[in-house]
Amino acid sequence: MNPIAFAMRRPLTVIVGVVAVALSSLLAVQRMSIDIFPNLNLPVIYVAQPYGGMDPAQMEGLLTNYYEYHFLYIGGIHHVESRNIQGMALMKLFFHPGTNMAQAMAETIGYVTRSRAFMPPGTVSPFITRFDAGSVPVGYLVMSSETKTIGEIQDQALFKVRPMFASLPGVSAPPPFGGSQRTVVVRVDPDRLRSYQMSPDEVTTALTTGNTISPSGNVRIGDTMPIVPMNSLVRQVDELGTIPIRLGARPTVYLRDVATIKDASDIPTGYALVNGRRAVYILVTKRAEASTVAVVKSVREGLPKMQAVLPDDIRVSFEFDQSPTVTRAVASLVTEGALGAVLTGLMVLLFLRDWRSVLVVVLNIPFALAGALVALWITGQTINLMTLGGLALAVGILVDEATVEIENIHHKLESATSVPLAVRQGNLDTAVPRLLAMLCILAVFIPSFFMQGAARSLFVPLALAVGFAMVASYLLSSTFVPVLSAWLLKLPAPLGGNGRPRRGRFASGQAAYGRSLSAIVRGRWVVVPAYLAVAALIVYAIGGRLGMEIFPRVDIGRFQLRIKAPTGTRIERTEQIALAALDAIGREVGPGGIDLSLGYVGNIPSSYPINAIYQWTGGPEEVVLRVALKEGHRAPVETIKARLRERLAAEMPGVQF
Repeated sequence: MNPIAFAMRRPLTVIVGVVAVALSSLLAVQRMSIDIFPNLNLPVIYVAQPYGGMDPAQMEGLLTNYYEYHFLYIGGIHHVESRNIQGMALMKLFFHPGTNMAQAMAETIGYVTRSRAFMPPGTVSPFITRFDAGSVPVGYLVMSSETKTIGEIQDQALFKVRPMFASLPGVSAPPPFGGSQRTVVVRVDPDRLRSYQMSPDEVTTALTTGNTISPSGNVRIGDTMPIVPMNSLVRQVDELGTIPIRLGARPTVYLRDVATIKDASDIPTGYALVNGRRAVYILVTKRAEASTVAVVKSVREGLPKMQAVLPDDIRVSFEFDQSPTVTRAVASLVTEGALGAVLTGLMVLLFLRDWRSVLVVVLNIPFALAGALVALWITGQTINLMTLGGLALAVGILVDEATVEIENIHHKLESATSVPLAVRQGNLDTAVPRLLAMLCILAVFIPSFFMQGAARSLFVPLALAVGFAMVASYLLSSTFVPVLSAWLLKLPAPLGGNGRPRRGRFASGQAAYGRSLSAIVRGRWVVVPAYLAVAALIVYAIGGRLGMEIFPRVDIGRFQLRIKAPTGTRIERTEQIALAALDAIGREVGPGGIDLSLGYVGNIPSSYPINAIYQWTGGPEEVVLRVALKEGHRAPVETIKARLRERLAAEMPGVQF
């Protein structure tokens, strides 16, 4: 059916349909997830294998080597990357695009089980997880205290805050960063051992036999079968001191005679720094399908409950919020749409001198965007930087459909006997050119559907956003615009004394443009080669100087700094280097210029290997610092980074930044 004929015969149906789409778009905005990037669905699986104390060469030869050998049996595997440090190995399994990742995960778990049969005694099960770019941290839960030790803060974070945090919808909760696992530490005095003529092996044997997990079972006593309590496992840490090491004719030697026992933490391998002070933080990671804005909102709403379960001297806060990146993008789209509508309306008003035409053209923009949002919702897309970028790109194009048609309708009104006839004829004259222009624009985005991997996941949502907006604009210009034009537009005023319409004041300009266009067409054999030559010269002169980035640089007042001291540097010395770097940053940005600094010194404890997926450091000599500057910082971040490279290298030679 001809859309213009249908619209002119049933105008109320068209208006109701447009209103329905607009209302549906409000529902779509509420139901769609809001995220930074679309779900990339990367075909990647991580395997994190801990083994406390083992050096990198042993990790590779005794553990990683067996895993890599068996992983090559997995169907769809592309390649395996592995990194080994003391106490931990991290393996990254890449699969071919289109691989069934549920089956790949099942096969990975099966071959991990098979590989462990070849590994040394004491090897614990690894952590196996999928990872997507949508699972990156969207903020940090920071816990700090002026009085509590890091071990005490870690204990509170792990057993009180993390369970509450993990129960929030859409949240994935890795273990805390900054502390070590709670451990009963037995410190043996060498001098006392020598005085009793003992070896450390005797102490180890006594601990093993004197604190044994032994199931007690039941005892049959008459008509009852009570559980028999056993005292083979100590209930209090202090009871370890009563374990005998040496029995016999000589006086019995107990563990308390040669060692001190303390309820403490494991030997630290790294520290978390918040504003230069040791603290503990939990990454706020979301599931790939969850909304960034919704997750951040639920975390902020849950902060009072988390604070309530903590001691009064431990403070919890939410830092490095990533949701403003999305909210600013949404606000920018609204601003750009409004600005585009205003400027388009001004141009229409300037040339056509008719406020009714301005209203028709301007209304086409929000309704076209509303139709695109509904289509994106139906196709399972999310509101992210790529779809928002596509809609923003379409704003500058979709106004053409209504503008071209409304101008042609005005032209037909000069000779028409009625407004509906002029509207119908004006629409029919532009229907094919508008359709052709839309198809040419859509053809530019078709190659994105032939991409693979992350590139496809990034650019297909952008292409869909542009395509849906353009199709919606074309349908509106073929139905909604004619209906409004027939209702609102008027026939032009009677002819003036010179026999021309009053809008003929532009006739001289139109004539001059026509003459110049005719001259260009006659000299096309000169104009086209000249144009191609100038374009090639520009590409040759400027193209090589342009940088290449996946995304454009955006100054959000934050940057990350990685520091590497000489290999083998103690974490205490590395911490001093990190504090010196923070001091240099403070001097560079000026007093009070740093809003927040958050960093990690050293490597991840082998008891929490899953954390290495989110943050990797190769040893005690490495630091990762994230710095947020206050609003109105005195220089662009790129300029500050360039200055810091020179300043830090000069102040701390031998350290890599």
